[in-house]
Amino acid sequence: MADLILREKDGDITTITLNRPEIGNRVSDPMAGQLADVIDDAAKESRLILFRGAGDEFCLGREAMGGRGPLPEAYEMRGKVEVIFNLYDAFRRAKVPVIGVVQGRAVGFGCALATLCDITIASEKARFQLPEMGHNIMPTIAMSALIDRVPRKALMYLVYSTAEIDAHKALTYGLVSDVVSAERVDAEVENLIARLKKYPPPALMAVKEYTRSAYGLSTQAANDFARNLHATINSSSAMRPD
Repeated sequence: MADLILREKDGDITTITLNRPEIGNRVSDPMAGQLADVIDDAAKESRLILFRGAGDEFCLGREAMGGRGPLPEAYEMRGKVEVIFNLYDAFRRAKVPVIGVVQGRAVGFGCALATLCDITIASEKARFQLPEMGHNIMPTIAMSALIDRVPRKALMYLVYSTAEIDAHKALTYGLVSDVVSAERVDAEVENLIARLKKYPPPALMAVKEYTRSAYGLSTQAANDFARNLHATINSSSAMRPD
């Protein structure tokens, strides 16, 4: 049986691939737990993480695990979704940047994963959707992944309309960082990786650390954090020219 999550290491670059192309790279809850562990481990020994899906689609959402059955009690329900929130947090707590590559559809949970990446390169063929409301599912889990990534009006529209949007509209919403032709995706990703490999690791990690926290701070606190981080990182021996 093929591995559902592939991990490949090339020097200090780790590529993590969802490997279920036959079902659009849907992710089961056990897979979500495994993926969080893989990201955590990769972040310890990598300069950056490349995250993508195998085949034509990026990720069509979570895998249905049988019928809904009787509703569990509220606290039991919260426990069942902790694996998802832990995965979301793995993207955020990774000390190195995570670069997402979206070649096809990113739906529901898949849209959340694409947006959680620090940089997301999308093919012009990519499509994004939060369809949960149309299935009578409260979408706040997916919304929590986007809350610090996209503007309020864009998020409300995605949730209430359940519309599938193209890559260029996703760019204006803040779901992705750049849109390129399908034929140029791999080349653009390689160019970006080549550029990031030139930067000292402390600088790469400091940018991630700052953006992870600064948006939730007051302007004064964000300035103070910037001063301290600037002094700390720029005094590192790794930042000195050879």
